Amino acid sequence: MEEVIEALDSGRLKLHELDKALGDSNRAAEYRRRFLERKLGVRLEAIGSTAIDFNKAVGRNIENPIGAAQIPIGVAGPLLVEGRYARGAFYIPLATTEGALVASVNRGAKIVTESGGARAAVVRDGMARAPLFKLPSLADAVDFVEWVGAHREEIRRAAESTTRHGRLKDVQPFIVGNNVWLRFVFETGDAMGMNMATIASEAAARYIEENYPRAELVALSGNMCVDKKPNAVNFLMGRGKTVVAEATIRGDVLSRLGVTAEAVHEVNVRKNLLGSALAHSYGFNAHFANIITAIFIATGQDVAQVVESSMGITWTEPRDGGLYISVTLPSLEVGTVGGGTGLPTQREALSMLGVAGPGDPPGANALKFAEIVAAAVLAGELNLILALARNELARAHQALGRSR
Repeated sequence: MEEVIEALDSGRLKLHELDKALGDSNRAAEYRRRFLERKLGVRLEAIGSTAIDFNKAVGRNIENPIGAAQIPIGVAGPLLVEGRYARGAFYIPLATTEGALVASVNRGAKIVTESGGARAAVVRDGMARAPLFKLPSLADAVDFVEWVGAHREEIRRAAESTTRHGRLKDVQPFIVGNNVWLRFVFETGDAMGMNMATIASEAAARYIEENYPRAELVALSGNMCVDKKPNAVNFLMGRGKTVVAEATIRGDVLSRLGVTAEAVHEVNVRKNLLGSALAHSYGFNAHFANIITAIFIATGQDVAQVVESSMGITWTEPRDGGLYISVTLPSLEVGTVGGGTGLPTQREALSMLGVAGPGDPPGANALKFAEIVAAAVLAGELNLILALARNELARAHQALGRSR
């Protein structure tokens, strides 16, 4: 170790070269950490405490590892879900540092379950990647789009040649001047599918350039996909899973909590709908991002995709003394294979939900997982609106979210 640290300190060896030089990424992570401790005068013992095998993670999940970040995981539930794929009572793993969040989802899950559970369904499924092409003129752009439509089958074969589970579902063209975006939409099985769609789109773009020479690929991702940015395209057209969850909360349950359906509905309309409209927000909801982020971290999803995955709308209606509530998530990007889902902690969290690994048939686990996520968002959303109607938000955070 001393020789390695000396080589790092002198610059003869680079941090990113350690894995190859040592032939063991676990040892490389330890040596990096020891080097940084000496160089920076800090102790990194907690960062070094991890269950991750870096020999498996390097090249798949991380570069230049030194350890892992540890975030507390709590559990909310049981939450009763009646979906097309998710059926039963589920305990939801939530990784967060925000006090009161797990308690909020937990109380919402209790209320939803007491009232008969949440119903959920994925109504649209497709991961998108949108290459951008440059044409000489508008006339060429229009002709290009027509050519793509006429050669859809050849383009599909080129794209699908790169994947076992990916299927090209749609090609959505957009023209601005002499620029054309082709938004390829894929079924991706149990994977979230962004990498799958990217590789398949590259093969399709290569076929297009070879067979339509006037089209020049400017960027494999032209930002009409849209990945990791708030946007109207995904809100309207979906990316990943478009999923809806609903429940009808009984009047006696609301009475026990000291609220009426009308009071809860008014909070939703004035806060989530009118307030969001005034702010020109892409989220007409109270806190979808809270629940989605906590589940994403716990289960190994791409956390940056919370940006578009947390867009959505909460809808309420008073009904015969009770309350109808639904949440619609147009762009929930989740998977149960690939990415961080194979890491040990995250795989255990997926196992809690019965969705770890590939489904039978392929894609079933990702669809089940999406329904569970939507139901958990429904529970958390319901509880926060109730808390606002009861004027207990500040008290809850003071009790559960502050050091004492």
